[in-house]
Amino acid sequence: MSDYYRHTKIIATLGPATESKEMLAQLIRGGVDILRLNMAHATHQWVKDAMWFIREVSDEVGRHVAVMMDVKGPEIRTGKVERPISLAVGDRIEFHIEGVDPTGDLPSVTVNYPGLPGDLEPGNIVLVDSGLIRMKVFEKDALRVRLEVLTPGELGSKRHINLPGVQVKLPALTEKDEADLRAGVESGIDFVALSFVRQAEDVQTLRCLLDALGSKARIIAKIEDQAGVRNMKAIVRAADAIMVARGDLGIEIDYHRLPLVQTELVHACQADGKPVIIATHLLESMIHSPMPTRAEISDVSNAVREQADAIMLSGETTVGNYPLEAVQVLKNIIQSIEPSVTKGLNGRIVLREPKAMMLRSAAVLACELEKNGAGSSGIVVFTRSGFLAYVLGALRPHGIPIYAFTDVDHIFRQLLLPWGVEPFLMKFSEDPERTIHDALDYLKRRDWAAPGDWLVVITNALADDKVIDTLQLRQVE
Repeated sequence: MSDYYRHTKIIATLGPATESKEMLAQLIRGGVDILRLNMAHATHQWVKDAMWFIREVSDEVGRHVAVMMDVKGPEIRTGKVERPISLAVGDRIEFHIEGVDPTGDLPSVTVNYPGLPGDLEPGNIVLVDSGLIRMKVFEKDALRVRLEVLTPGELGSKRHINLPGVQVKLPALTEKDEADLRAGVESGIDFVALSFVRQAEDVQTLRCLLDALGSKARIIAKIEDQAGVRNMKAIVRAADAIMVARGDLGIEIDYHRLPLVQTELVHACQADGKPVIIATHLLESMIHSPMPTRAEISDVSNAVREQADAIMLSGETTVGNYPLEAVQVLKNIIQSIEPSVTKGLNGRIVLREPKAMMLRSAAVLACELEKNGAGSSGIVVFTRSGFLAYVLGALRPHGIPIYAFTDVDHIFRQLLLPWGVEPFLMKFSEDPERTIHDALDYLKRRDWAAPGDWLVVITNALADDKVIDTLQLRQVE
């Protein structure tokens, strides 16, 4: 079997440390499955160039990857200050909306969200600069909010504001997001990660825009605040996948609850058969160090044990000194931990369609063949929508490779996300039997399967001029 096969997928973020063709080639050869474009600071020309490089390098290397555009989303920030404001415990400060004069009796700074005074009430906690400065609202009017400092710090320009537990009225997409998406769709992105998803309607807003743009990109909803956690089941149902974005989420909720919320989100995705990505701070120390900390190793191991579909690197591969080493560390941990994970199928998943129920039977059969010493086993599926392969990945048949064949380019790349799925792009014959033979020959030629291996095959067949779904058992010759 190929060295590339593993169940848990790896996502890496492009940045100054990795955006050259040479580094892209090394990332792709190193086992990255999906490359993330972070639009927080990216230009449209950069997106166009990055997409061109990714596709060209993939062709040269002979291994293709998917591309995820992560749109910035709406966020609340303070405005510019002439010099940083030093804040001690008990100090008071005023936030006022842009275009409005401050009251004048307190230090003040503008905020970019006009709805801030309306969303806050006295007693609400306000976190600034990734939670480093903690404040409490003591007074407000329609245009200003006055706060008392609980945790000291130095307030600089354009610091991020978090409002834990507050239901804000920000839009799902900003004008910048829409412009970024148009550039991404034009360049051929495969996934869109939507930031700060608070309700299922946010996902529908993005889906309507993608439909209008003629894009088949799948939507990954990022859960980053308490509203997203509260509405997780509806969001999971509406989205194509979920990202547990632990950066802002760890600020928005009590830090000691973060592992519990992560597990809850993973379980919700597994129950609905949706892929789940664990992101942020997986190997943060490797931005500067060639080796991870022991705590980071345990953190990544936990994500693998929880059977997340993918784990993601951010700063480690954008500005880090050891991006390739970070990818290798993830591979080493995955390959070490996966064999120790419980072998049972996903018992949480709710299968709503008869075809999905048939896939459970295929997974059980493949596992039984492997367990009873009938030789190496695997599941072969043919799909033009990706549905069958996504369900098979959600079933979590441990130790069983899922070989997904498609003749649709964007589906091929989107199959790089779900757990355990190894996709192949191949032309289908009008004769289903010919297509099966072509797939088995391909697997044998590329050393994915060997003569004597038993493969469970899911495909269509003609019976009395009707197309029926079939589950077949084939031995590689």
